[in-house]
Amino acid sequence: MADLTNRAAKDRSEGRAEATRGGVFFTPRVDIVETDAELTLFAEIPGVRPEDVDLRYEKGELVLHGRVKPSAPRGPLLLQEYEEGDFYRAFTISESIDAGRISAECKNGVLTVHLPKVESTRPRQIAVRSA
Repeated sequence: MADLTNRAAKDRSEGRAEATRGGVFFTPRVDIVETDAELTLFAEIPGVRPEDVDLRYEKGELVLHGRVKPSAPRGPLLLQEYEEGDFYRAFTISESIDAGRISAECKNGVLTVHLPKVESTRPRQIAVRSA
């Protein structure tokens, strides 16, 4: 089973300690499914268009940054519960991933990331013959 380390702990976070990122961002909720062939990550990123997703995998770390374009106000606010903002989340993935075959799609506010395992880490069925 994959050993995943989550680097985000809250749904809404103040800017991280990185000098290049500041302000408020949201932590998307995710599901991660593992098969013999790959890890598949499903992330909720409502309001993020596919072209506004920055997804990177390097040295065992998967970083997701989704940018939300602010909507124009529709009139005076009487009540505000809906917040808009960017999404950010990072994972350390200990599995050996074939970085050249990673693929992703974004549809209806859900980002699906396919992280195929390299052949050498996949389980292999060994045939047993009678002697």
